[in-house]
Amino acid sequence: MGDVPDPRQRRGRRSPWPLLLTLVAAALVSGQQNLRAVGQWVAEHAAEVRAALALPPGRLPSPATLRRALRAVDAVALEERLARFAAGLPEAASPSARSGLAVDGKAVRGANRHGARVHLVSLVRHGDGRVLGQLKVADKTNEIAAAPRLLAGRDLTGAVVTMDAQLAQRALAAQIRAQGGHYLMIAKENQPELCAAIARLFADPPPALATDRRETATTRDKGHGRRETRTLERSAALVGYLTWPDARQVMRRTCRRVIVATGEVQEETTYGVSSLPPETATAAEVEALWRGHWTIENQVHRVRDGTFAEDASQVRVGHAPQALAALRNGLLSLLRALGWTNIADAVRHYGADAQRALALLATPPPPPRL
Repeated sequence: MGDVPDPRQRRGRRSPWPLLLTLVAAALVSGQQNLRAVGQWVAEHAAEVRAALALPPGRLPSPATLRRALRAVDAVALEERLARFAAGLPEAASPSARSGLAVDGKAVRGANRHGARVHLVSLVRHGDGRVLGQLKVADKTNEIAAAPRLLAGRDLTGAVVTMDAQLAQRALAAQIRAQGGHYLMIAKENQPELCAAIARLFADPPPALATDRRETATTRDKGHGRRETRTLERSAALVGYLTWPDARQVMRRTCRRVIVATGEVQEETTYGVSSLPPETATAAEVEALWRGHWTIENQVHRVRDGTFAEDASQVRVGHAPQALAALRNGLLSLLRALGWTNIADAVRHYGADAQRALALLATPPPPPRL
């Protein structure tokens, strides 16, 4: 984080700028969940901080200094720097030849409860949950306006960008194709004509043709007190009929969920459209990409809320909420690259030793855990 611009005036700079960001990140990975706790962590581990970072004698940054730093930091530059860091981390496992990239948004509810509108859109890689980009939704706009900016300028060759229904937009699909990628978009009520066409196709299918590439894939699993059966049907029969950019197949996905304790049955049917040619991916691979989209929710958003207590935080002034979210993203990417699958375990591990937490932030990062 040393090349993130220092927003402070030259007069009164008592602490190196990278030190301030490093201390905040070390406190976060140690389990501190708000800025008051971050300041207390620094004060109570002063000796370990000086030893680990080879600092000269003197006062460490106060809680007020750390708060001012986060409020004033260039959050966009911080997000971009941490995204480059995440992209350059060593792989814990061999990446797939076809990379799934999920785009989705998240409101920082703790800040929003106090009137600070903070809504962030992120780009997350399927599987390992690595955060490759994040930006704040501009005031008086929404995720539909932010997603194109998040993807702009990226080489998407070999990637399948997945989006939930809100972002199922023709213009965004065209942008992804222009940047060399493919899209897989979930369609719901916001695209009624598309949903109706797909529903009619699968409810009353035409005579089968070889070019339709009709195929079905079913997956089953059990966990969290429920049994789920997911069936994905795909077809290329609407190619040439749909007006979506380079649309090559459509999908109907039925999820049947049984609550084990009560026997209650829940069923949901959703639809999707993709530019991915059916001859290059089986229905099972399309289903894996569909499920992989929820990496962004399960491995990033929920962890930021559950383990790092982002939504419970009362931080709301200046750029601090956005900066803290960026730091949490960077830490998640680093921890997962090191082989941690349970982030709560990782936080307890680094929270047990301040020098261990500070060493984690060294460059280059250590090799993955076995």
